[in-house]
Amino acid sequence: MTSFIIKSHVERPRHSWKEEYDSSACAFCRIINNESPSNRVFENDKVVAFLDIMPLRRGHTLVVPKAHYSRLSELPPEFASAVGEAISKVAHALTQALGNTALNVVCNQEYAQAVPHVHYHIIPAPRFNLDASSPPLPPKPDLSKEKEPPMTLRQMHRMEFEGRDELDDDDAVSLVKSIRARL
Repeated sequence: MTSFIIKSHVERPRHSWKEEYDSSACAFCRIINNESPSNRVFENDKVVAFLDIMPLRRGHTLVVPKAHYSRLSELPPEFASAVGEAISKVAHALTQALGNTALNVVCNQEYAQAVPHVHYHIIPAPRFNLDASSPPLPPKPDLSKEKEPPMTLRQMHRMEFEGRDELDDDDAVSLVKSIRARL
C-alpha cells in the first residue's frame, strides 16, 4: 500500500520546503501549540501523537516531534530518539486497544509528504477474521468467464484511499481512552 500512496503523489504540486517556516501555516505546529484541536493519545516534552482526522483505518495515528523540522534527514538525534520511543509505545498500546498486532509505520520526506513537518503514520492493517470460528471464504471466481477484468491492485488501493472518512468524534474519544489506558 505504501507504494500506491507514494505513486499517487507523482503529479502533485510540491511544497516550497523553505528552511524558515511560519508556525501558523503548519497544521502540526498549530496542533502542538493547542491552536487546532486534536485527539491526543500520547505526549511528552519532545513528541505528540494524535489520531489522524482522515484515517486510512480505525486507529490511524500520527507521531510528531514538537520541534518543526520538514525533513527526517535533518531531525536532531534527541528528537529522533524521542520519536522512535514514542512510536514503539503508541504502537504497542494501539495494537492492544484494537486487538490487532498487524500495522504499518510510514514516514515520508518531501515526496508524498502532505504536511511539511516530520511525522510518522502508525496504520493498523486490515483485519481478516480467518480463525476457526469464522465462516469459510467464498470460492475464488472463475475469472475466465467474466466480461470485466478483475480490479488491479492499484484500483483496489485507490478505492481504499477514496473510501477514507473523517474521524468520528465519539469513536475518537473512545479510542483515545482505550489507547491511553495501555500506555
